[in-house]
Amino acid sequence: MMSGRGDGPVLAAGGSVRHLPVLRGEALGSLALRDGGLYLDGTFGAGGYTSAILDHAGTRVIAIDRDPSAIAGGAALVKAANGRLTLREARFGNLDTVVGELGLGPLDGVVLDIGVSSMQIDEEQRGFSFRFDGPLDMRMEKRGDSAADIVNTADEESLANILFYFGEERASRRIARAIVHDRAIMPFTRTKPLADMIARVAPLGPRDIHPATRTFQALRIAVNDELGELVRGLTAAEQVLAPGGRLAVVTFHSLEDRIVKRFFAARSGRGGGETRSRHLPGEPEAVVPTFTLEGRQHIGPSPEEVATNPRSRSAKLRVGTRTDAPVGALDPRWLDLARLPTVQNRR
Repeated sequence: MMSGRGDGPVLAAGGSVRHLPVLRGEALGSLALRDGGLYLDGTFGAGGYTSAILDHAGTRVIAIDRDPSAIAGGAALVKAANGRLTLREARFGNLDTVVGELGLGPLDGVVLDIGVSSMQIDEEQRGFSFRFDGPLDMRMEKRGDSAADIVNTADEESLANILFYFGEERASRRIARAIVHDRAIMPFTRTKPLADMIARVAPLGPRDIHPATRTFQALRIAVNDELGELVRGLTAAEQVLAPGGRLAVVTFHSLEDRIVKRFFAARSGRGGGETRSRHLPGEPEAVVPTFTLEGRQHIGPSPEEVATNPRSRSAKLRVGTRTDAPVGALDPRWLDLARLPTVQNRR
């Protein structure tokens, strides 16, 4: 369930694996890179995609990352690119604003590798992994509410909803009830005590993952509004792509993939939807496709990649090609997939 961008080691939630970029060749191939093209890497990380794009003669890249550490780490690549790389600290959900502020566009391609990066997982002080006993943080931008804030202040029902919807955790109510009970005695401030408590109340069954894996995923998604950010990123990319431009999105779990699949279905006309909801005033309008989809609905890792990198098993790449149709209103019903459970009764 963990994404890793770059070429360094990545630590999965409960253990260590050697990072191998997942579907990197397929994602870059799907962009149909051309010399002199203008591309956007919305999840810069360690610069793996950006470096490969810059290998094509005369290409220019706008790279975005919400993590200030990734921006600082990319300074050397910016210098080496001699003006062909612009690196900005921003959320990819605002990529259209970044492109507009730079006075660039339209773009020939946008690539998004969704999820937490290898550097974030590898740094114990960030609190993304329970392999380390680090602060219960998980903030990609290092500001705003942390995972500890949610764990220690959200009511039991809100916690259960977060774990169930964002972690697909079947024991969500049991874990939420235990969190509320234990935090009254001692607030959760570090990763290991939370993981240990979850292992105690929801011990490992036939699944081959640590009992805390889904809870940590859910908290990370809630802290960073990852699904809402994905929705905004897809619609922003639609705004800035040139006709014929490609949007390539790599996801690592079903919640992300469901949103990307629904977006491309809605915007290509394959979903049988309308540009406006039947529940809104006026007659529904026929879809004018803003994307075309070719070939398979998604691309998965090869057997060889899975054999060398088991974490790639769940990865899916979906690709759409921008048409010349203007962007119309999007049926809001599919956006419900990204809605955050309301966290109420903060104390």
